[in-house]
Amino acid sequence: MPLLFSYGTLRQQEVQLATFGRLLDGHADALVGFELALFKVEDAAFVAASGKAMHNTLRPTGRSENRVPGVALEVTDAELLTADRYEPAGYARVATTLASGKDAWVYVAS
Repeated sequence: MPLLFSYGTLRQQEVQLATFGRLLDGHADALVGFELALFKVEDAAFVAASGKAMHNTLRPTGRSENRVPGVALEVTDAELLTADRYEPAGYARVATTLASGKDAWVYVAS
């Protein structure tokens, strides 16, 4: 089962229920060599649903001491496609390796 690393809204139970129709199983993990940055979302529907235009994204630092905490969520292949539709324009799904050594997908500003 694929893993989707979330450092933002997909960690929220209400977002999981609205997006996937269920609560996702997951475990705490981190992304090494990155730090959080802010990204202005231009998608009006997403801004209205989330209540804010500024959302977190990731900025690579290349330094192992930088870590972004989050949750590695277990999703199906179909749920990955659902997550692609959930994320607003300006974000892209990329492959990464988490601090645990597990491979996962994560969304970053494109």
